[in-house]
Amino acid sequence: MEFEELREVVENIELVDGHAHNIVSLDSSFPFIQSFSEATGPALSYAPYSLSFKRNLKNIAELYGCDSSLQAVEEYRRAAGLQSICSICFEAANISAVLIDDGLKLDKKHGLDWHKSLVPFVGRILRIERLAEEILDQASPDGSIWTLDVFIETFLKQLRSAANKIVGLKSIAAYRSGLEINPHVTKKDAEEGLAEDLRSGKPVRITNKSLIDYIFISSLEVAQFLDLPLQIHTGFGDKDLDLRLSNPLHLRAILEDKRFSKCRFVLLHASYPFSKEASYLAYVYPQVYLDFGLAIPKLSVQGMISSIKELLELAPTKKVMFSTDAYASPETYFLGAKRAREVVFSVLRDTCIDEDLSVGEAIEVAKDIFALNAAQFYKINLGVKDFASKDDMHQIYLKKSDAFESDVSLIRVIWVDASGQHRCRVVPVKRFNDIVTKYGVGLTFACMGMTSAVDGPADGTNLSGTGEIRLMPDLSTRWRIPWQKQEEMIMADMHLKPGEPWEYCPREALRKVSRLLKEEFNLVLNAGFEIEFYLLKSVLREGKEEWVPIDFTPYCSTAAYDAVSPVFQEVLADLHSLNISVEQLHAEAGKGQFEIALGHTVATKAADNLIFTREVVRAVARKHGLLATFVPKFALDDIGSGSHVHLSLWQNGENVFMASDSSSKHGMSSVGEKFMAGVLHHLSSILAFTAPVPNSYDRIQPNTWSGAYQCWGKENREAPLRTACPPGVKDGVVSNFELKSFDGCANPHLGLAAIIASGIDGLRRLCLPEPIGSVSLIAKSVKFHATLHLLFLNWLYCKLLRLSSENSFYLLTKV
Repeated sequence: MEFEELREVVENIELVDGHAHNIVSLDSSFPFIQSFSEATGPALSYAPYSLSFKRNLKNIAELYGCDSSLQAVEEYRRAAGLQSICSICFEAANISAVLIDDGLKLDKKHGLDWHKSLVPFVGRILRIERLAEEILDQASPDGSIWTLDVFIETFLKQLRSAANKIVGLKSIAAYRSGLEINPHVTKKDAEEGLAEDLRSGKPVRITNKSLIDYIFISSLEVAQFLDLPLQIHTGFGDKDLDLRLSNPLHLRAILEDKRFSKCRFVLLHASYPFSKEASYLAYVYPQVYLDFGLAIPKLSVQGMISSIKELLELAPTKKVMFSTDAYASPETYFLGAKRAREVVFSVLRDTCIDEDLSVGEAIEVAKDIFALNAAQFYKINLGVKDFASKDDMHQIYLKKSDAFESDVSLIRVIWVDASGQHRCRVVPVKRFNDIVTKYGVGLTFACMGMTSAVDGPADGTNLSGTGEIRLMPDLSTRWRIPWQKQEEMIMADMHLKPGEPWEYCPREALRKVSRLLKEEFNLVLNAGFEIEFYLLKSVLREGKEEWVPIDFTPYCSTAAYDAVSPVFQEVLADLHSLNISVEQLHAEAGKGQFEIALGHTVATKAADNLIFTREVVRAVARKHGLLATFVPKFALDDIGSGSHVHLSLWQNGENVFMASDSSSKHGMSSVGEKFMAGVLHHLSSILAFTAPVPNSYDRIQPNTWSGAYQCWGKENREAPLRTACPPGVKDGVVSNFELKSFDGCANPHLGLAAIIASGIDGLRRLCLPEPIGSVSLIAKSVKFHATLHLLFLNWLYCKLLRLSSENSFYLLTKV
């Protein structure tokens, strides 16, 4: 009786099946006997003599009430039909959610939607090698032979586009070339590997190790960016696999690579017969999790018990997850669930007998392993039975950008023009899913030639009402709008036609120079924005509405923050729901002015985060009856508002902008100095993108910490470029540099693109001059940007607002 409560929980909890495959039709060529074994060909004839086969066949016969023979079970299946046996098996299995890797080739397999009649939730796991092969089986976009650049660009685009339709990625590298992935595989080796695999003809089967490693690493970068877990086949499988190379210890080079320290890895199949090794990896690496499907029910009873016990020898119980690894037949779902309940109960009962756990603790572990761990890990929005008592049940709600919820009615397709104005087209969700995701939304060329003051193209832009582009939604940026739950928002790229980026697309411009920085120097730019804005309230004066600052207290005033604390509580919650990190916030020096400092991330994501943050701040302020403005100079007699950006260079997961030790003269690496030299050299040109409207130059004035001089300094807030040493960085070393001449009217993608382009020029040929240490030295030795003020306004309209390739985009195309 001591373990009855534990048994009740284990036998009745609704399962979250973290890894399975499609069910096939009864007339599929897939032999039913293969549901019981990983053996194929002649070896399959010996499957009926294995312990697991005999046990599993007996369990199925008992479920169906027929004789315990393979022939009798197969006859029952044919007579009952697929729907009937599915109902029987899934009712017995009691599965509430299943995540399906649909990359396994099976004859006459049913699609994901078909499975939704069997369980409340079905999620998709995308197999990266299968996606790559499907792409290579098609013609390249220009009809020529596939090159690595074109292939990877197509592969990553499809990966990003699928992001909101999947719950994770999967790799079967173990089946092809083994798990000893080279994290530094060269582009040249991958290019040669692609050519080798293509020579084998179609359908393409990727087997070259360098190409597999390159696809794996490229997928990891996307997985980390989108916070998608990666399932990895480890341990045993069919004979295509070299068991020696499927030991998860081979993954250590990947796990040690700091670039991927935030990736989440799932080692599938209990890594059998390397279960102890898998347990160790989950014990010492925070990003490693375990899944024991396939080991259960394919092993003998003692083999299954031994494997689970080995997983739990070291691995935290919060990192161990159930799955069936079911495939082809509904019976495999039933067997995986039945045997897992029996084995986990046996193992947990023994932990209680051995006094590793109390019965109460064992119950909590059972809930975690069978449901809660996977629901949280894969961010499934799902109700799961808790069994805190026999009568209680509570819901856990976990977000995944709410992509699977059905109550969304409208989707805002957002783009930002050259003067930083946020614009959108709003589309009903059905049309978005059916049409817009494939073909985009039509938009006139003129939309990127409009000025900050007039909804029409500036003279001489060459961008008129003649000609049309397509706004193509980037599905990796699709989010439920926190302040308007019936709507979603998504960032859009600009294409001439689907798949062909427009030369004036700001997001593509940033991607282009980011790729160049990576390919030429193996560097990635990280950016973190400090966003300043005014909060205004409405007052009536002599019968007229006026907008005045909400507060008149000084810099970092506690009273100022306290007055708007409810606003910021809501802003922070909304940003958190959008996966945007906030480092701090405070009242600024202007009357009613505030600042939010965002966490740093890769430049492309940082630009998107800035746009979404502006949307959040405006919307929440409006909800509270306030007006938020990011205009650079709201009041000529008060402090201006910027969007200061902190910049750092990363290589293989490490910050290489900072010096390796304090012996560096300026605390920067040589790479950091040369990159910053390029930004300083081109600063006046960069301003066309980071300070794009006349009002921007009312802000950039001396003695306002706005970067009015063309110089750089160490912790010198009057300089436009300032090296920074935040808390936690050792003395004598700087971790990043700040560009102050960046404001709220800037298109962040264009601004960061101009910075990277300038930095590339610096890396190629420039040296950093000495820093300027004081305001008096600045005034004596450095040209004040305001001397350009009147000339610049004319230049701004002639060069920036024309947006012709020979003018505004000159800096980008030059590199």
